Amino acid sequence: MKDPRDYIDHEKMGTLQVIVVIIMTMLNAIDGFDVLSISFAAPGIAAEWGTPQAALGVVMSMELIGMAIGSVILGGMADKFGRRPTLLGCLVVMSAGMFLVTTATDTIQLSIWRVLIGLGIGGILACFNAVVAEFSSLKHRGLCISIMVIGYPLGGTFGGLFVSHLLQTHSWRSIFYFGGIVTGIMVPVVYLLVPESVHWLAKKQPRGALEKINATLARMKFPAIQSLPYIPAGDAEQSESNIFSKMLIATTLIVTAAYFLHVTTFYFILKWSPKIVADMGFAPALAGGVLVWANMGGALGATLFGWLTTRIDLKKLTIFILALTAVFVAIFGRTSADLGQIKLLAAFAGFFGNAGISGLYSILAIAFPTHVRATGTGFAIGVGRAGAVISPILAGVLLQYGAQLPSVAMVMGLGSLLGGLLLIFLRTPSRTRSK
Repeated sequence: MKDPRDYIDHEKMGTLQVIVVIIMTMLNAIDGFDVLSISFAAPGIAAEWGTPQAALGVVMSMELIGMAIGSVILGGMADKFGRRPTLLGCLVVMSAGMFLVTTATDTIQLSIWRVLIGLGIGGILACFNAVVAEFSSLKHRGLCISIMVIGYPLGGTFGGLFVSHLLQTHSWRSIFYFGGIVTGIMVPVVYLLVPESVHWLAKKQPRGALEKINATLARMKFPAIQSLPYIPAGDAEQSESNIFSKMLIATTLIVTAAYFLHVTTFYFILKWSPKIVADMGFAPALAGGVLVWANMGGALGATLFGWLTTRIDLKKLTIFILALTAVFVAIFGRTSADLGQIKLLAAFAGFFGNAGISGLYSILAIAFPTHVRATGTGFAIGVGRAGAVISPILAGVLLQYGAQLPSVAMVMGLGSLLGGLLLIFLRTPSRTRSK
């Protein structure tokens, strides 16, 4: 009897699979814009409300707190109830949160709505890495995940280009109107074009699983199956807490800590570069342009990383990339008030920072079996995103209390270096399907 997962894992990828990867890339682009929208808006918020740096750092971290909670809780829901309903629910929450931000009149209200947005983003982050892994072939899985990761900086890049022009004639609230509209558009796109994961259906076998699998196989131009794959008694109901089992706990702790440390470094660039540049005397629109360069570099970094994964060992490549992230973040902190030089260094920091994210996402996709893939990914991203929460707060406090930018950048760069060192101890699993 043919296992339906074998078609996806070993046959040439078809149109539907490519479409799903593209849509997940688009969702990551929207996530990239939604997360960075507060960075683009920060100069305008500070000017309108007179918000000090330390308080602004707290506001910039609020969606990251929601993201951490959403990744952990909603990642488990995606493994229990399915990838598709979780994606749709999270998109609705995100879109609503973006529109509610425009009603905020102080930092407390703004923080509440940013937490709501973060909940939706967190759930999507836990889902789409699993969706891409489960719709792509084994041969192209690493490349597909890297393509998906590219969406994040592309969202920041093209969204940033649009927002830079928008801010010349409109207030910071226009950023969130734009984000809410684009996010809302993706709800019907996902509903119509993204079926439930065949891997998830074959493993969990809910009511109607056979019919849903065959409907999806037909859309992929694969033959129908006559019965569901055999699942040993109890396997379909394995608890999502298996990520803490004796077999997986070391992997869970290492990848979570590595992700935590790296995003602590990466989010320093993403969250603080516009404000740092604005403090050098440049206009807010020009300051936001620096973040665009960081995201352009990030897109190139993830692209090159995806190509290199077919030629270089994934773990070794990721460790090397994380070390270079630390180096270039430290160099960025030593830049002078030269806008051309700032843009170039931000691009290099984004290049290696996002390549490191691509590496960690690729490792997450092969580290956990199907029944806990979204849970494991969600836990690593959710707990790891605590580093992204700490990052802008720590940098804001250091800057407010007199630390110079070169020292702050060096401290923040240590996260990626330590994350890379931790990965040395990770036992990388083979790239085979988890039944």
